[in-house]
Amino acid sequence: MRERSFCARRDFLKTAGLAAAALAAPACARLAGPLGGLERGKPPNILFIFGDDHACQAISAYGSKINKTPNIDRIAREGAIFLNNFCTNSICAPSRAVVLTGKHSHINGAIDNRAQLDPSQPTFPQLLHAAGYQTAVIGKWHLKTEPAGFDYWELLQRGGYYNPQFDSSDGTTEHTGYTPDIITDLALNWIETGRDPDRPFFIVCNHTAVHRTWAPGPRYLTMYDDVEIPEPPTLFDDYSGRNSGLKTNQMSIAEHMMWDYDLKVPGLGIKDALGRDLKNPEVGRMTPEQKAKWDAAYGPKNEEFKRRNPQGKELVRWKYQRYVKDYLRCVAAVDDNVGRMLDRLDESGLAENTVVVYSADQGFYLGEHGWYDKRWMYEESLRMPLLIRWPGVGAKGLRIEELTQNIDFAPTFLEMAGCAVPEDMQGESLVPFLRGRHPKNWRRSIYYHYYEGGGEHNVPRHYGVRTERYKLIHYYESGEWELFDLDQDPHELRNLYNDPSRQGTVAGLKAELKRLRRHYQDRTGKTF
Repeated sequence: MRERSFCARRDFLKTAGLAAAALAAPACARLAGPLGGLERGKPPNILFIFGDDHACQAISAYGSKINKTPNIDRIAREGAIFLNNFCTNSICAPSRAVVLTGKHSHINGAIDNRAQLDPSQPTFPQLLHAAGYQTAVIGKWHLKTEPAGFDYWELLQRGGYYNPQFDSSDGTTEHTGYTPDIITDLALNWIETGRDPDRPFFIVCNHTAVHRTWAPGPRYLTMYDDVEIPEPPTLFDDYSGRNSGLKTNQMSIAEHMMWDYDLKVPGLGIKDALGRDLKNPEVGRMTPEQKAKWDAAYGPKNEEFKRRNPQGKELVRWKYQRYVKDYLRCVAAVDDNVGRMLDRLDESGLAENTVVVYSADQGFYLGEHGWYDKRWMYEESLRMPLLIRWPGVGAKGLRIEELTQNIDFAPTFLEMAGCAVPEDMQGESLVPFLRGRHPKNWRRSIYYHYYEGGGEHNVPRHYGVRTERYKLIHYYESGEWELFDLDQDPHELRNLYNDPSRQGTVAGLKAELKRLRRHYQDRTGKTF
């Protein structure tokens, strides 16, 4: 990985961001030719489908043992799958900001869900737009600022899964239906009727699924009713020998899922361990027909649960089944809509010159360590899916094992379009891998930093380094460390930090962690 000089001064970015974009755009156009044209012919269209909280372990191309995703798998089969792709900060808004800017959270300023992305700093959609691309974003945004660099945007403002409201430059619209279907409809409408067919396009299709509260659509309500989903081996993890914060976190399936809000069992009046008893937000937005189907699906199952009245571990197992089945039902909706988009590209003749990318903002816990949600640097939330199909470029069925991150997305999109990558972007283009090449100087480690601390789910601030084999995590407010050997302990249950035989490994990883913090100019958080 080449060393670069990174601008870490937020005040400079605020005053110079737009100017930087303006300067970078002509360079992009010069490199790419008229309207971004590449040497191989017309510049490719780019369709970026971005899920929400979609874990790799719920994608069959990644070896899922609990579900099938045939349409997402098709992208891998006809293109490439990145097997070791990771986020830099496992939480929604920061990950999206990293994707847009190609910079770590401490540089782009969006360190947690409360932060607002500074709209003056350059993003890859601005550069693509300046190079002649038509750009659009449909669906979730989550960045508390109007999208910059997009010709068209229609953003989800109210509603998660049923009958959502969208805001756009043309005003506010109300929709009746299931949100994954509606987002796909809007994206397809723009691709087919809302743009200039003589210009290349870039569109982000931002799904809100499979974010909490995992409300299945009408045609998915009884999916998996007749199957038992396999439990993860760490469902009853006791957290012994590891960070003290594990026992005080607030994302436990057993303790922190609410009966109505999460588990779709209304009327019990039983509060969770935090004293909460919120109502499910989807039900109040449903039409009478939607509500009737919902009640017909959940009513008998809830009555059977009350009749059985499970306790102890049996109750945890019941909660896991209810949670993971609802989650997977939402995954099925996303996968079906990926298939709709692939089919329409085929039917319209656009497929042969359209790059299709599927990813999600981070991973998610599907019962591993007894959890839902994300945030921790453990594998299930650190790892994020990335599948890319670029017809005519590289071989089909590529399986890429090198360490990649969401900082790499922006440089990749720019190089696909024939644009120069700004020097202050911290990621690296993945295009060489798509062409079947494996750069010899590729990174050997990745850097992670979770900044929020406390707050929702009570996960402590931490940063760390992951190599192909090892992971070292520093909880810098408590001073605790964790070392995991991922070859010998893939579930991350044995903290080896104090093992005398591993002190050479600890020293080497600490040196690498210091190097990464210097390289990415992260001066936030306590040093060691």
